[in-house]
Amino acid sequence: MSTSDTPIIPEEAAQPVAESIAEPVAETVADSAAVEPVAETVADTAVVEAPAAAAPKVPEMTPSECARQLKDRFPALFAGTAAKPLKLRIQADIKERAPGVFTKAVMSAFLRRHTGTTAYLIALTKAEHRFDLDGQPAGEITDEHRQVAQEELDRRRAVHQDRRAKDAETERANRDKARAEERAAQTQQREEQELQEQKRRNRAQLLRDFEKTTLTRGNFCVLKGLPEADLDRVLEIARKEMAEWVASRPATPPIEHLDDRRPRRPDGDRPARRDTRGPIGASGSPRRDRAPR
Repeated sequence: MSTSDTPIIPEEAAQPVAESIAEPVAETVADSAAVEPVAETVADTAVVEAPAAAAPKVPEMTPSECARQLKDRFPALFAGTAAKPLKLRIQADIKERAPGVFTKAVMSAFLRRHTGTTAYLIALTKAEHRFDLDGQPAGEITDEHRQVAQEELDRRRAVHQDRRAKDAETERANRDKARAEERAAQTQQREEQELQEQKRRNRAQLLRDFEKTTLTRGNFCVLKGLPEADLDRVLEIARKEMAEWVASRPATPPIEHLDDRRPRRPDGDRPARRDTRGPIGASGSPRRDRAPR
């Protein structure tokens, strides 16, 4: 797949990527480390000479709050839907433009997360320049950084495809299992219905045999293999089922006479029946009227 076709895929843990391509974090932290000893020395001196003049403590904030404030203060770089590659040592520019607002720790945490997103990696492989806080081009993107970003995108894509394949396999297995369970349930239900129907037929046959038998009650039960104590109960069930079956049968329409199917004349009388036999007899030969004897 070409770089231009790279989809936005779920983000994975990208700490190595942030350390490789997020120079705004690494280099800014290095620059800050070089400046901090001086600031701490000045702060220590100020504390010794005039404790009341100590610098106010910067309030702590979450990376999400840091992102919100950066969007509000520098919308040209951080706002919008498309990510933009950051200028190198952007953290120093942020401290200069917004002094005392962001701590080094929260800024580093935000930049690691921001430069490790899939959207940022895609932008790093496609953009021609890095951008400053005002959204203006500020430096080229090296081939090394593009390559590292593309390799991370390829790795995430492979992980995503593998995960989708596993999810599809799991879904297919669950679907097959559900179908098998449904078929088993239908088979069990059909077998149960067939069993109940067979029992009903057996009870109906038992009732018919009992009504026609000349055997004693005890001998009849022995012949049918039924305990005599259960005979009345089974016969009662059979009679009830027979009554229900008779009640559920559709009524048979009465057979109408042939004359009833002849059309009536307007006056209500039916026309007289015609002799439709014609000159041909039933055997196919001309009919001969018998002469009177």
